[in-house]
Amino acid sequence: MSLALDPVAQDLLFREARTANTFTDDPVTDEQTKAIYELIKYGPTSMNQQPLRILLVRSAEARERLIGHLSEGNRKKTAAAPLVAVLAADNEFHEELPSQFPHFPQAMDLFAERAVRERSARLNALLQVGYFIIGVRAAGLAAGPMTGFDAEGIDKEFFSDGEHSVLAVVNIGRPGENAWFPRSPRLTYAQVVTTV
Repeated sequence: MSLALDPVAQDLLFREARTANTFTDDPVTDEQTKAIYELIKYGPTSMNQQPLRILLVRSAEARERLIGHLSEGNRKKTAAAPLVAVLAADNEFHEELPSQFPHFPQAMDLFAERAVRERSARLNALLQVGYFIIGVRAAGLAAGPMTGFDAEGIDKEFFSDGEHSVLAVVNIGRPGENAWFPRSPRLTYAQVVTTV
Protein backbone atom coordinates (compact mmCIF):
# COMPACT_ATOMS: atom_id res chain seq x y z
CA MET A 1 0.00 0.00 0.00
CA SER A 2 1.49 3.32 -1.10
CA LEU A 3 -0.39 5.56 1.35
CA ALA A 4 -0.30 5.33 5.15
CA LEU A 5 -3.77 6.89 5.50
CA ASP A 6 -6.63 4.40 5.85
CA PRO A 7 -8.62 4.03 2.58
CA VAL A 8 -11.84 5.07 4.36
CA ALA A 9 -10.16 8.30 5.43
CA GLN A 10 -8.80 8.77 1.90
CA ASP A 11 -12.34 8.54 0.57
CA LEU A 12 -13.69 10.92 3.23
CA LEU A 13 -11.07 13.56 2.50
CA PHE A 14 -10.63 13.17 -1.25
CA ARG A 15 -12.20 10.49 -3.45
CA GLU A 16 -15.78 10.66 -2.16
CA ALA A 17 -15.69 14.27 -0.97
CA ARG A 18 -17.50 16.77 -3.17
CA THR A 19 -18.36 20.44 -3.26
CA ALA A 20 -21.84 20.64 -1.74
CA ASN A 21 -24.50 22.89 -3.24
CA THR A 22 -27.35 22.01 -0.86
CA PHE A 23 -27.33 21.27 2.85
CA THR A 24 -29.57 19.79 5.51
CA ASP A 25 -30.81 21.95 8.39
CA ASP A 26 -28.44 20.24 10.85
CA PRO A 27 -26.46 22.96 12.62
CA VAL A 28 -22.68 23.26 12.51
CA THR A 29 -21.64 23.80 16.11
CA ASP A 30 -18.91 25.90 17.66
CA GLU A 31 -17.40 22.65 18.91
CA GLN A 32 -17.12 21.39 15.34
CA THR A 33 -15.56 24.59 14.04
CA LYS A 34 -13.10 24.63 16.93
CA ALA A 35 -12.16 20.99 16.23
CA ILE A 36 -11.63 21.84 12.56
CA TYR A 37 -9.32 24.72 13.45
CA GLU A 38 -7.44 22.70 16.07
CA LEU A 39 -6.63 20.19 13.30
CA ILE A 40 -5.80 22.50 10.42
CA LYS A 41 -3.62 24.89 12.40
CA TYR A 42 -0.80 22.38 12.00
CA GLY A 43 -0.67 22.76 8.22
CA PRO A 44 2.62 24.38 7.18
CA THR A 45 3.03 28.00 6.14
CA SER A 46 6.21 29.89 5.28
CA MET A 47 7.99 30.99 8.44
CA ASN A 48 4.93 29.83 10.37
CA GLN A 49 3.07 32.96 9.23
CA GLN A 50 -0.46 31.55 9.68
CA PRO A 51 -2.15 34.52 7.94
CA LEU A 52 -5.57 32.90 7.52
CA ARG A 53 -8.40 34.55 9.43
CA ILE A 54 -11.82 32.92 9.62
CA LEU A 55 -15.03 34.90 9.98
CA LEU A 56 -18.00 32.66 10.86
CA VAL A 57 -21.23 34.17 9.58
CA ARG A 58 -24.02 32.95 11.88
CA SER A 59 -26.50 35.80 12.28
CA ALA A 60 -29.27 36.41 9.74
CA GLU A 61 -28.29 40.07 9.54
CA ALA A 62 -24.65 39.29 8.70
CA ARG A 63 -25.75 36.62 6.22
CA GLU A 64 -27.85 39.16 4.33
CA ARG A 65 -24.94 41.60 4.25
CA LEU A 66 -22.71 38.88 2.81
CA ILE A 67 -25.19 37.60 0.24
CA GLY A 68 -25.42 41.05 -1.31
CA HIS A 69 -21.77 40.73 -2.35
CA LEU A 70 -22.02 37.22 -3.85
CA SER A 71 -22.50 36.28 -7.47
CA GLU A 72 -26.12 35.51 -8.32
CA GLY A 73 -25.46 31.76 -8.59
CA ASN A 74 -24.02 31.61 -5.07
CA ARG A 75 -26.73 33.52 -3.20
CA LYS A 76 -29.44 30.90 -2.72
CA LYS A 77 -27.13 28.14 -1.49
CA THR A 78 -25.37 30.54 0.87
CA ALA A 79 -28.69 31.71 2.29
CA ALA A 80 -29.61 28.08 3.05
CA ALA A 81 -26.27 26.79 4.37
CA PRO A 82 -26.12 26.06 8.12
CA LEU A 83 -22.84 27.98 8.42
CA VAL A 84 -20.81 30.24 6.18
CA ALA A 85 -17.12 31.01 6.68
CA VAL A 86 -15.45 34.00 5.10
CA LEU A 87 -11.75 33.18 4.74
CA ALA A 88 -9.34 36.09 4.56
CA ALA A 89 -5.63 36.85 4.62
CA ASP A 90 -4.39 39.02 7.47
CA ASN A 91 -1.98 41.45 5.83
CA GLU A 92 -0.57 42.35 9.23
CA PHE A 93 0.36 38.73 10.07
CA HIS A 94 3.97 39.81 10.64
CA GLU A 95 3.02 41.27 14.01
CA GLU A 96 2.56 37.71 15.30
CA LEU A 97 5.97 36.48 14.06
CA PRO A 98 7.89 37.28 17.26
CA SER A 99 5.77 34.72 19.12
CA GLN A 100 5.13 32.31 16.23
CA PHE A 101 8.66 32.23 14.74
CA PRO A 102 10.72 33.07 17.85
CA HIS A 103 14.01 31.48 16.75
CA PHE A 104 14.41 34.23 14.11
CA PRO A 105 13.83 37.56 15.89
CA GLN A 106 14.36 39.56 12.67
CA ALA A 107 11.52 37.77 10.82
CA MET A 108 9.11 40.66 11.30
CA ASP A 109 11.56 43.04 9.61
CA LEU A 110 11.43 41.04 6.37
CA PHE A 111 7.81 42.12 5.93
CA ALA A 112 8.17 45.84 6.61
CA GLU A 113 6.82 46.72 3.15
CA ARG A 114 3.06 46.33 2.73
CA ALA A 115 3.33 44.89 -0.81
CA VAL A 116 5.71 42.17 0.39
CA ARG A 117 3.35 41.30 3.27
CA GLU A 118 0.29 41.15 1.02
CA ARG A 119 1.94 38.76 -1.45
CA SER A 120 3.12 36.47 1.31
CA ALA A 121 -0.15 36.67 3.23
CA ARG A 122 -2.16 35.75 0.12
CA LEU A 123 0.02 32.78 -0.83
CA ASN A 124 0.18 31.32 2.65
CA ALA A 125 -3.46 31.96 3.52
CA LEU A 126 -4.49 30.23 0.28
CA LEU A 127 -2.55 27.18 1.46
CA GLN A 128 -4.56 27.39 4.66
CA VAL A 129 -7.83 27.66 2.70
CA GLY A 130 -7.00 24.22 1.29
CA TYR A 131 -6.30 22.89 4.78
CA PHE A 132 -9.60 24.37 5.96
CA ILE A 133 -11.59 22.54 3.28
CA ILE A 134 -9.89 19.24 4.19
CA GLY A 135 -10.58 19.96 7.87
CA VAL A 136 -14.29 20.47 7.17
CA ARG A 137 -14.32 17.11 5.39
CA ALA A 138 -12.44 15.48 8.28
CA ALA A 139 -15.29 16.62 10.55
CA GLY A 140 -17.72 14.62 8.40
CA LEU A 141 -19.16 17.79 6.89
CA ALA A 142 -19.27 19.08 3.34
CA ALA A 143 -17.71 22.31 2.16
CA GLY A 144 -18.95 24.51 -0.63
CA PRO A 145 -16.05 26.86 -1.37
CA MET A 146 -16.74 29.83 -3.63
CA THR A 147 -14.76 32.64 -5.20
CA GLY A 148 -17.67 34.22 -7.07
CA PHE A 149 -18.05 37.45 -5.11
CA ASP A 150 -17.20 41.14 -4.99
CA ALA A 151 -13.99 40.99 -2.96
CA GLU A 152 -13.73 44.74 -2.48
CA GLY A 153 -17.32 44.83 -1.26
CA ILE A 154 -16.79 42.02 1.25
CA ASP A 155 -13.57 43.61 2.49
CA LYS A 156 -15.37 46.91 3.09
CA GLU A 157 -18.39 45.21 4.65
CA PHE A 158 -16.57 42.87 7.05
CA PHE A 159 -12.94 43.99 7.21
CA SER A 160 -13.17 47.77 7.29
CA ASP A 161 -9.82 48.01 9.08
CA GLY A 162 -8.10 47.49 5.71
CA GLU A 163 -5.86 44.80 7.17
CA HIS A 164 -7.62 41.77 5.67
CA SER A 165 -8.28 40.54 2.13
CA VAL A 166 -11.06 38.03 1.47
CA LEU A 167 -9.96 34.90 -0.40
CA ALA A 168 -12.93 32.53 -0.33
CA VAL A 169 -16.41 32.06 1.06
CA VAL A 170 -17.20 28.52 2.21
CA ASN A 171 -20.66 27.12 2.90
CA ILE A 172 -20.49 24.34 5.51
CA GLY A 173 -22.89 21.63 6.61
CA ARG A 174 -24.19 18.15 6.00
CA PRO A 175 -25.00 17.60 2.33
CA GLY A 176 -28.67 17.93 1.46
CA GLU A 177 -30.82 16.54 -1.31
CA ASN A 178 -29.22 16.71 -4.77
CA ALA A 179 -26.12 18.26 -3.22
CA TRP A 180 -23.70 17.24 -5.96
CA PHE A 181 -23.15 18.19 -9.54
CA PRO A 182 -21.70 15.36 -11.66
CA ARG A 183 -18.01 14.88 -10.89
CA SER A 184 -15.81 16.72 -13.36
CA PRO A 185 -12.82 14.94 -14.91
CA ARG A 186 -9.37 15.10 -13.34
CA LEU A 187 -6.03 15.31 -15.10
CA THR A 188 -3.94 12.12 -15.08
CA TYR A 189 -0.60 11.66 -13.36
CA ALA A 190 1.14 11.73 -16.74
CA GLN A 191 -0.48 15.07 -17.60
CA VAL A 192 0.62 16.71 -14.36
CA VAL A 193 3.89 15.16 -13.23
CA THR A 194 7.25 15.62 -14.94
CA THR A 195 10.48 14.08 -13.69
CA VAL A 196 13.83 15.67 -14.50
